[in-house]
Amino acid sequence: MSTLVFLETSEGKIRKSSLEAVCYAHAMGGSVTAVVLGPADASEVQSIGKYGAQKVLHAADSKLEKGIAQVYASVLAQAIKDENADILILASSSLGTPVAAKVAVKTGASFAANVVELPNLSNGFVVRRSIYTGKAFAHVELKNQKKVIVIRKNAAEIKEVGGNAEIVAYSPTLNESDFNTVILSSEKATGDVLLPEAEIVVSGGRGLKGPEHWGILEELAKTLHAATGCSKPVSDMGWRPHHEHVGQTGVKVAPQLYIAIGISGAIQHLAGVNSSKCIVVINKDAEAPFFKAADYGIVGDAFDVIPKLTAAIKAAN
Repeated sequence: MSTLVFLETSEGKIRKSSLEAVCYAHAMGGSVTAVVLGPADASEVQSIGKYGAQKVLHAADSKLEKGIAQVYASVLAQAIKDENADILILASSSLGTPVAAKVAVKTGASFAANVVELPNLSNGFVVRRSIYTGKAFAHVELKNQKKVIVIRKNAAEIKEVGGNAEIVAYSPTLNESDFNTVILSSEKATGDVLLPEAEIVVSGGRGLKGPEHWGILEELAKTLHAATGCSKPVSDMGWRPHHEHVGQTGVKVAPQLYIAIGISGAIQHLAGVNSSKCIVVINKDAEAPFFKAADYGIVGDAFDVIPKLTAAIKAAN
């Protein structure tokens, strides 16, 4: 079995979600070849071997820096052919998922998104995928020889397995028609820890009563080395920037720990966080729907609980 893995980069660095994709491919067995498109730090590219890739194709052409889905799909379809790969693995993201779908169409591959664990090979090639915004799972058999799989965050553990990867300069044929879509500008989220990559997320809702009270949440997030998020009403009211909006229509997250403070738990918000490994809810309303989805809950006023929680964490460290 020969597997190709697409690695997304940000400012020359390999995204953590893409490292999960490499580890996922390694765990499946067979040969693993990673593909990096656009400029990237040489040390980052070289490090991919530690996670199980035997080879890295690096197409460093600056025209590939913008992340145009149609361009990436064409290049990955070429790479599948050139490497005679059976499977393409991508991490779920606003770029990876549409690229995967386009590659599947171009190559006639079976396609599955939101895959949450390794495939079952005991009777065909069956993947388990999350459906209905995480409320159920479907087992899907991929029957075509070529397969494209998009994995959700936490589908594989990031761990080093040793080894060095052969770095190969890759020069795919670029179709000018693919560049008919032009990205004029990109507005990037800012912060010490960004939501899509965060292992811990601390989110606030209307229960914090106003933007002037966000300091206690930010202090907790800083203490935990966490990203900050918010509910949709909070971003709609302008209390917090829209790139912090977590939910079905905002950023979908899957951290190891999600702390919801003063958020009631509307279904749209739950749909964006239900892949989190552990959910902690802090709310003074004991009937808040979010408690039904929580692993741990604290019924109490955030303005009393959060400073004490932050102080306890600092003392423990």
